[in-house]
Amino acid sequence: MATTLFDKLWAAHMITALTTGEDLLAIDRVFLHERTGAAALTSLESAGRRPIAPQRVFCTMDHIVSNAPGRGLNDARSPTGGAFIKATRNAAHEAGVHLIDVVDKRQGIVHVIAPELGVALPGLSLICPDSHTCSLGALGALAWGVGSSDAEHAIATGALRVAKPKQMRLEVKGALAADVTAKDVALHLISKFGADGAGRHAVEFCGSAIEAMSLEARLTLCNMAVEFSAFTAVIAPDDKVFEAIEGTPFAPTANDWTHSLNDWRALKSDADAVFDAEVILNGADIRPSVSWGTSPEQAVPCDGLVPNLADIPELRRDLAERAMAYMDIKPGQPLNALQIDGAFIGSCTNGRLTDLRAAAAQLKDRRIASGVKAVCVPGSNAVKRAAECEGLDKIFIAAGFDWGEPGCAMCFYAGGDTFAPGDRVISSTNRNFEGRQGPGVRTHLASPATVAASAVAGRIVPAVSRTDVPEAI
Repeated sequence: MATTLFDKLWAAHMITALTTGEDLLAIDRVFLHERTGAAALTSLESAGRRPIAPQRVFCTMDHIVSNAPGRGLNDARSPTGGAFIKATRNAAHEAGVHLIDVVDKRQGIVHVIAPELGVALPGLSLICPDSHTCSLGALGALAWGVGSSDAEHAIATGALRVAKPKQMRLEVKGALAADVTAKDVALHLISKFGADGAGRHAVEFCGSAIEAMSLEARLTLCNMAVEFSAFTAVIAPDDKVFEAIEGTPFAPTANDWTHSLNDWRALKSDADAVFDAEVILNGADIRPSVSWGTSPEQAVPCDGLVPNLADIPELRRDLAERAMAYMDIKPGQPLNALQIDGAFIGSCTNGRLTDLRAAAAQLKDRRIASGVKAVCVPGSNAVKRAAECEGLDKIFIAAGFDWGEPGCAMCFYAGGDTFAPGDRVISSTNRNFEGRQGPGVRTHLASPATVAASAVAGRIVPAVSRTDVPEAI
C-alpha cells in the first residue's frame, strides 16, 4: 500500500492504537525553554518522577532571556523573567537533562539550534512546548508543539497519546522569482486560503520550488505552517539536509551515520500516495508580500493596496474592519504610503544566517530613516558568530540597527523593552495579532530583506535589487 512521508514517520513511532481513537507514539526527543520548561520539570519532580531518558531531553534559554549586549546569567526581558531562568536552570540540573544556558556558546532559539546541534534529525519525533516546533519538519522530522503537561508526560514515559491528523499535500510548482523568499510564499499561501486553511492537517510541502529552497528557507516555510492552522508540516529530506546536519553534536557518527543516511533517503511519499487534501500553487504567481492587518492571512504584495471590504469574504469582514481600525489604515490605501516607526529582524522564523545576509545586502552603505527604531537579533550564538565573521554586524550597526544577543527578543511582548504604543513596525516574525509586540504596537509581517529596505525608506517598500552587493557579503 502506498504511503505518505507522514504515514512513514507516524508508523515508525507508533507503539499501539488506543481504544480512544488516539495512538500511543514514542517520543525521541523533548526540547524545553525557560518560559515553560521549569513548569514541566518541577511538576515532574513534585510528583516524585524522573525523566525516563534524561539524555533525550534538552532545555535552552531563549524566550524571555535578555537580548542586551553583555547580558548576565539571569538577565531577562520581562521584570519577573529572571525567576523563570533560575527555576528552569535549577530544574534542569536536578533532572539531569541537557541544559544550554544563557552564556553557552550553543545557546539560541529552540527551533534554530535544534538543527544546528543535530537535536532534530530526519525520522525523529520531537516535541516542544512551543507552537512553532513544526519548523523542524523541514528536516523530515515528526515535530509538533505541545502543552507543558504533555511535555511532562513525554519526559516521564517516553511516549504520548496523539490523534493522527488528516494530511494535505501542498505543491509549489515552477520557480520563484529571485526576490521572492520562503516568507513570501507563506504569506501568499495564508492570504489565499486563510489562517484556518490547513484545518489541522499535517501538511507536506513539495514541488520544484520547494526542492530548490535551501534548508533555512524550508525551516521558515514549515515554521509558518502553524499560522496556516496545520498540525505540523514536513518536507522530504534530501542532500541539502544531510549535508547541513552531518557532524553536528547529536547526529549519528561513523557506521551509524551511514546506516541512518540509508534510512533517511527512504523518507519520502510514494508516488501514488493519497492525501486527504491537495493544494497547488504556481511559484510564478508569488510576489514579495507584507501583512496589512492583525493576521498573516491579511497580506498583499508589498506594492499593493489595503483591500476594500466588499472584496473580503463576508465571514471575515468583521475581523478585517477591526484589523483596519487597530492598524489605523483604510480600504484602498497603498501600503507603500505607510510610514514606519520600527523594524525588527530575527525570531525562529527569520533569524538565520541567510536571513541576516539578505537584510544586510539591503543595508550596506545605507542608513535607516530618521525616527525609526531598528533591532536585529540573531537566532543563535552560532548564527551571531558566523554573521560577525562575515562583518554583517558592522553593516547592521553602521546602518543604525541595534545588534542583540540571541533569543526570541521582540517576536512577542514579555513586559520589558519594546516599541511604543501606536508605533507601526515591520517585522520578520510570524504573528501580528493585537499587542503581539507590545500594547498598541501595529505589526506588519514581511521577509528580512523587505524589513531592511523599509527601515531605510522609512515606509513599507519591497527589497531592491542591488547588483553592487555580492550575495554573501
